[in-house]
Amino acid sequence: MTSPLEPTPAPSSRPSDAADGALYDAIATEHGTIYGYGIVSAHSTPEDNYLVSLSMAEHRERRDEALALLSARSVTAPLPAAGYQLPFEVENPTEAAKLAVRMEVDAAVAWRAVAEQANNEQDRAFAVGALTECAVTAARWRRVLGVTPTTVAFPGGSE
Repeated sequence: MTSPLEPTPAPSSRPSDAADGALYDAIATEHGTIYGYGIVSAHSTPEDNYLVSLSMAEHRERRDEALALLSARSVTAPLPAAGYQLPFEVENPTEAAKLAVRMEVDAAVAWRAVAEQANNEQDRAFAVGALTECAVTAARWRRVLGVTPTTVAFPGGSE
């Protein structure tokens, strides 16, 4: 699983348990997404700033809740990286919105993996909620771009 915003350097203390590892990866993706929304914010139009704020707040809250899940298991969570490599240059509002869509799609992939690897109802429900929120936010950003359709049939998958 890779994120569009790769940490520099990549975290090395990923848990070996599949469920914990997927949650760890999702948290790392959330760290990168929060960083990326700083870039999106810097290049978005004033009309889209509400969506930047909403998106960033959702990812921060989700990350914090996921950190609490890992902490409750005494599993060390990934720390945010000092820097991230963007998947492409962002220099205007269109590129900023494209980055937002890319981050939401990649976060959906991470949360789908958590749902697939979860070994308890709490993690599975949390992951499905996160996956749904990412899909809705991606649709909002696609609408900003004028992309149709704004939704995909199976968020987080390649189907």
